[in-house]
Amino acid sequence: MVDTAILIETLFTQVKELTATVAKLMQENDSLKRELVNYKNKKNSGNSHIPPSQDQNRPKKNQSLRAKSGKNPGGQSGHEGSTLACSATPDEVIDYQPECCNHCGNDLSKVAATMIGSRQVIDIPIIRTTCVEHRIYQKKCSCGHCMQSKFPDHVAANIQYGPVAESLIGYLHARQYMPYKRMKEFFTDAFNLPISEGSIANILQRFLKKALPHYDIIKQRIEAASYVGSDETSMVVNGEKHWAWTWQNSHLTFIACTDNRGFKTIEQHFPGGLPNSIIGHDRYAAHFNCEAKKHQICTAHLLRDLKYITELYNNKCDWAVQMSDLIIQALNLKKVLTTPDYYGPNKKRNALEKAKATLLQTNIDETHSKAKTLQKNLWKHQQHILTFLWYADVPPDNNGSERAIRNIKVKQKISGQFKSKNGANGFAVIRSIIDTAIKSGQNLLATLALIAKLGAE
Repeated sequence: MVDTAILIETLFTQVKELTATVAKLMQENDSLKRELVNYKNKKNSGNSHIPPSQDQNRPKKNQSLRAKSGKNPGGQSGHEGSTLACSATPDEVIDYQPECCNHCGNDLSKVAATMIGSRQVIDIPIIRTTCVEHRIYQKKCSCGHCMQSKFPDHVAANIQYGPVAESLIGYLHARQYMPYKRMKEFFTDAFNLPISEGSIANILQRFLKKALPHYDIIKQRIEAASYVGSDETSMVVNGEKHWAWTWQNSHLTFIACTDNRGFKTIEQHFPGGLPNSIIGHDRYAAHFNCEAKKHQICTAHLLRDLKYITELYNNKCDWAVQMSDLIIQALNLKKVLTTPDYYGPNKKRNALEKAKATLLQTNIDETHSKAKTLQKNLWKHQQHILTFLWYADVPPDNNGSERAIRNIKVKQKISGQFKSKNGANGFAVIRSIIDTAIKSGQNLLATLALIAKLGAE
């Protein structure tokens, strides 16, 4: 006969063990559920800092952060269109006058004609290269001394390419992203000018030396700017991973290539920091280490982070939704602020600052761990979230910097990797000058030709 006390003790032990097992399994189940949510809601370029090139699954086309404007696609009502304009001073005029009457056959060659219409054809003439020969002479003075003239400094070889060819090669390289082989083909087909890939490389180096002083001026102007946006992206140099950095604003673009992504690069180019500037960036730690007047974290990146959290927790994270709404309200306020609004008290701005402080202190559900992590990060940098509402020239996002370094990616997609550090640095120098010229509304070819010509004198 079974002892009742022993049986009860055995069953009690089994229940205790099973209870512990169930608790452990429930804990594992919760952990797996959280991991599964991450797999179901992967980060992509639409809800995080991940670039589009790294998207495993492209986000749906309707996932843009841009809200609907209510306007129809295309040109809006009242939009002033543009078309090819006729020239008031055509280079050539061809008259077509009737010579005889097709009704009766009479001669009309001496009858006065009245113009009833005209049409113009704009075309490009056949391009021919020019060859300028430089000659030096010697003269013998009556005193017996023989004087010789000298070649200009920029005429350094028996035969060479001129400044227009130099500037065009720089333009095709850094603006149109042409590889050397296609540049060679273009010069042969368009200008009947045979040029080797080696010559193209040498010409770029010669042009680069002339461009360096202008590159340094851009850097100096960046150091004195009131606002500077900064960003960085990876690149490949001779098979190894390097980084392209940019510091830019609405007037200037300065691009530099380096072998690291750390603060060392900032220190190398701006050893004293940017103490006179407000720096806009994507919350990358190295930027915060740079001495600056203030910082502005990119609201576009922040909205994507908040969007990811909202999707991750199935719209149940109220904090993420409310923070997104606050940022959008701030962006809308930025659009209507006038210059005097930045210098005086503003009730709407103060209300947003107060709401921001409240949200950063709000208790978030413990299960929304990623939301808590982002809140902690924003709490640390809370004074840098709405800086753009206090300064007229500070944009709320860092899109300008992303556009500046996107050219590095385009160049690599078209031409492949950079084969050397010198090649990468050369592209950065010329591209900086080109982007700065674009921002100032200059003709690019004319600007580069001026650099090539003045640098040769």
